[in-house]
Formats: sequence, C-alpha cells, structure tokens
Amino acid sequence: MPAPIPTLGYPSRSAAVVALRGEGESDRRIAELIGIPVERIGALYVSATRQRPARPSERDARTVTFPNSILDKVEPAARARGITANELIRRLVETIADDDLFEAVLDEQAGAN
Repeated sequence: MPAPIPTLGYPSRSAAVVALRGEGESDRRIAELIGIPVERIGALYVSATRQRPARPSERDARTVTFPNSILDKVEPAARARGITANELIRRLVETIADDDLFEAVLDEQAGAN
C-alpha cells in the first residue's frame, strides 16, 4: 500500500475526497481540484469509507503477548484439541478466572521455583 499523499490540506487523497464529497462537491470538481482522473474519485471514496466491523475479540479485549518459546510449548496440546496455541491459552486463562483457580495454579508454580 503506497504512503498517503497529503492533498488540499487533508492527510491523503482519500480523506480529501471524503471531505469534499461531504461538502457537496461533484466528483468532476473534486478530480479537478486534486488533479486526478474523475474515474479515480469513486475508488478513493470506497477505499476510505470501507471498514470491516470489529470482531468481538477486537472490540471487547486487550492484547496479551507471549514469547514464542511459550507458544511452542503449548502448540502440541493445542493441536491435539484442534485449536491454536492462542485459543488454548485464552481458554486456560478464562477457566482459571471463572473457577478462581489462581491459588491452585500459582502455588504449584511457586513450589517449582
């Protein structure tokens, strides 16, 4: 994807198209102002206004990262269950939180150190 080209005081051509259309300018006039073929205006507008809805996991979550070494250790157990390592970790943390298993998990871990 090319870098945005600042245009008419907007951060990109697409932003300029959206703003100028919002002000009621015709596609032909916008093309003249920007200096591009009129056929490009529709594509720039669609590109700028296209948004996929946020997935529930993106909308209602925070990101937690794990080292690859941990993901590699979890991978065989996840594969055996037909899920990804990330999904297995999500399920483990959810189960620990839902069933209040923090002490049980952490006590065993403390004894191992």
